Amino acid sequence: MKTENITTKEPGMAISPIREWQVYKQRPLVIAGPCSAESEEQIFGTAAELAASGRVDLFRAGIWKPRSRPDTFEGIGTIGLRWLRQVKEKYGLPVAVEVATEKHVYEALKHGIDAVWIGARTTVNPFAVQEIAAALRGADVMVFVKNPVNPDLELWIGAIERISKAGISRIAAIHRGFSSWEKSAFRNHPRWQIPVELRQRIPDLPLICDPSHMGGDRLYIEDLSQKAMDLAYDGLMIESHIDPDNALSDKQQQLRPAELEGILSRLVLRSSTSSDREFLDTMDDLRRQIDIYDELLLDILENRMAVAETIGKYKKEHNITILQSDRWKEVVNKAVTKGTKRGLTPEFIHTILEAIHQESITRQMKVMKEE
Repeated sequence: MKTENITTKEPGMAISPIREWQVYKQRPLVIAGPCSAESEEQIFGTAAELAASGRVDLFRAGIWKPRSRPDTFEGIGTIGLRWLRQVKEKYGLPVAVEVATEKHVYEALKHGIDAVWIGARTTVNPFAVQEIAAALRGADVMVFVKNPVNPDLELWIGAIERISKAGISRIAAIHRGFSSWEKSAFRNHPRWQIPVELRQRIPDLPLICDPSHMGGDRLYIEDLSQKAMDLAYDGLMIESHIDPDNALSDKQQQLRPAELEGILSRLVLRSSTSSDREFLDTMDDLRRQIDIYDELLLDILENRMAVAETIGKYKKEHNITILQSDRWKEVVNKAVTKGTKRGLTPEFIHTILEAIHQESITRQMKVMKEE
């Protein structure tokens, strides 16, 4: 399943466009299957229904499960690879597994696995990723790299680069959300701006959303999937189990194959371009308005920083510390109250103000150092 016409705008990266992958039939590319391989009956029953739907491009199943606590279900092990190979032979579905060590890679390749993914807990460790990359060198497989558990874009890009340097061209990123102490309805905070930035950095890199791990509950999967499609993602990785209520891992976030088919049938797929003249003219006008407001924002920020520097000078003259926690708390609370009345989310306000505050501190620190 080798591909040609490999292109990317990122120096040193050779990424094959997903539309040239043989498994790609239409958007979205769908990777589905149970969180864990548990038994032959479970694997073949799930695979049979997913294959019959005609909507699934890759069948996935966890063989080795990285669990937070010992003495929990950590996967069926190598025997599950035999079941996946039989799924491939019987239903014609390419198969994918998660790998976390070079031994996992060797076992997966030995059993004819078509694709592997690197999990969030592994992506965070450059040493582990490098070992996996070395084991994959020369292999004709698809490799999916999940975002690291922490919101570190450079770490994510670094893992992708390591796989690319191993000679793998069919690489895709999987966005599964990020761990956070912030209160959220989701298991992992989406932080959509991070994968958006990833796409800006590596335009040809296919982007897959994993709404199962992002939401942590089947109730959120459809909404998160639609958001991913609205952001022009190329595919979805969704956990599907023939009997999710009795699954041995992550039962609350798995869908029955029929439920998955229903969600996929309801997705609205939008185009990234249009030839409609009226639409294009209207967009040009609206974007010009955006440019004007951006210019005004920059002017306001410039003036605000000038005031912050003046404050820094007065603090220096009177031997006052830069950080004034009570004052900052007052600023944030006031902004959140006013902003929410204007339709802005508290999260957005916090993010903007934190960036402004950090820049103000940086400028005042520079003032403090001046002779």
